[in-house]
Amino acid sequence: MTVSIAHLGPSGTYSEQAAIAYRNRLQQEGQETVLHPYPSIPQTLKAVAQGEAQIAVVPVENSIEGSVAVTLDMMWLLDTLQIQLALVLPIAHVLLSHAQSLDTLQVVYSHPQALAQCQLWFTQFLPHVQLIPTNSTTEALQHLEREKTAGAISSLRAAKLYNLPVLASGISDYPDNCTRFWVLSRQSSTVGSHTSLAFSLPANVPGALVKPLQVFAQRNINLSRIESRPTKRSLGEYLYFIDLEGDSHNSAVESALTELTAHTEILKNFGSYKVVLLNQNN
Repeated sequence: MTVSIAHLGPSGTYSEQAAIAYRNRLQQEGQETVLHPYPSIPQTLKAVAQGEAQIAVVPVENSIEGSVAVTLDMMWLLDTLQIQLALVLPIAHVLLSHAQSLDTLQVVYSHPQALAQCQLWFTQFLPHVQLIPTNSTTEALQHLEREKTAGAISSLRAAKLYNLPVLASGISDYPDNCTRFWVLSRQSSTVGSHTSLAFSLPANVPGALVKPLQVFAQRNINLSRIESRPTKRSLGEYLYFIDLEGDSHNSAVESALTELTAHTEILKNFGSYKVVLLNQNN
């Protein structure tokens, strides 16, 4: 069977680059694959949840801008997805444009994450430019042909794919910019170096968050990430997303998850997985 891999498109996005890296891993194992681009992260995730694709590769966290909120929100809403693998991809943004110089630019398009990762650079070198968000770094390129004073933040790979001139490179605010992607499917995932969870808490209970955190502290389980997202039910109510070191077969983790159910309203286990560091050539 050919494995279909959903990712944020069009062709040339960083999500596609991560999806290609995962496709290469499967092909080395003798598995046939096909990539399917989708216009948004929610549609990418729904494609797997609804059985249109077997795998989704989506960004979840950037080293500069933090978590990708829409990915976390959709993971909470879609109960069927499990993390199979985490891929960490270095991100090297370039500014693409048909303009003759930086001084002639009036507007720059890109995905909100890419715009945020370069905001200090734009404040210093192009403070007059209007920044406009798009659904992906590749969708932003569609504006360049008809708007000669427009630029787009994208990748060098996209510049080569679409034969677009690079007006400036190295525009990320910090040189070690990288993004973590989750590889997701509907298959159970219980083995790996990390496990990701999310939970909600009973409303208006003093110390409600302390008790779940103590569950891990008492067992010397390291939490590599903890983040809150609004429940969207009421102002001041939050969901908590946690990454911990260890997998579901670890006795301490298994014990912690059992006790955690007593201190949470809803608890969701997104699976255990390994973390793989990629390079620009993957």
